[in-house]
Amino acid sequence: MEPALQRRVQRYGWDRASRFYEAFWQAQLRPVQDLLLETASLRPGEAVLDVACGTGLVSFRALEQIGNGTLLGVDISEKMIALAADLASRKGETRARFERMDAEELLITDRSFDVAICALGLMYMPAPLKALEEMRRVLKPGGRVVAAVWGKREHCGWAEIFEIVDRQVSSEVCPMFFHLGNQGALELNLKAAGFSGITTNRFQSTLHFRDANDAIGAAFDGGPVAMASSRFTETIKARVHAEYLESIAPYKKGEGYEVPGEFVVARGVRE
Repeated sequence: MEPALQRRVQRYGWDRASRFYEAFWQAQLRPVQDLLLETASLRPGEAVLDVACGTGLVSFRALEQIGNGTLLGVDISEKMIALAADLASRKGETRARFERMDAEELLITDRSFDVAICALGLMYMPAPLKALEEMRRVLKPGGRVVAAVWGKREHCGWAEIFEIVDRQVSSEVCPMFFHLGNQGALELNLKAAGFSGITTNRFQSTLHFRDANDAIGAAFDGGPVAMASSRFTETIKARVHAEYLESIAPYKKGEGYEVPGEFVVARGVRE
């Protein structure tokens, strides 16, 4: 896909998903966010950049660890940023600011941050290597980056959603979504971006959905195919939802679903 088109798809897709995102994904993504923050080892007084920050799920947790430090959250979705900024305002949080920004072209001065974190954002970017190079550019010498991505396709039980949607309407969501989850791929990108001291951690998790409506809402309203699914007629929507539920049927437990997922978290240092 042409990169500019992919960026537009991501921008307006996540704009549409923004009001549903936390309800469906806050608890589901807690394990990978825990590991990302543990790996980042944030310290009081540090300046933190949260790339693809979304509604600020990781940002506000990071603020708890940096004391009098500062945080900038950036995301391509204007509505995600608006939600994060509104929450910061309501909290009276003066250490954080949130700005709409393309991760592949950060409008940030060189060597401005101690740490850059990116929780499940790199997979959506047309050029993740460019985004990592930009993160390295804005880090101070000795600064560290920590990024998390979804793992291998065959280890994510919900993965058929992209093919199911594309059979009805060309979603152009993320053609290489699982690429960075392949063995060694995230590490190689960090090395190519100029980072050293790279460590990776791959782990399995489970997505718990209370019922079919919960599973469908997470996938189609609060997830990466939100914009594509908004173009469905009611007839097509019913058919696609049924296909998706069939694809995760092996993981049905009573009324709910326990769908396997895999994540990779990697850390690198700018020398």
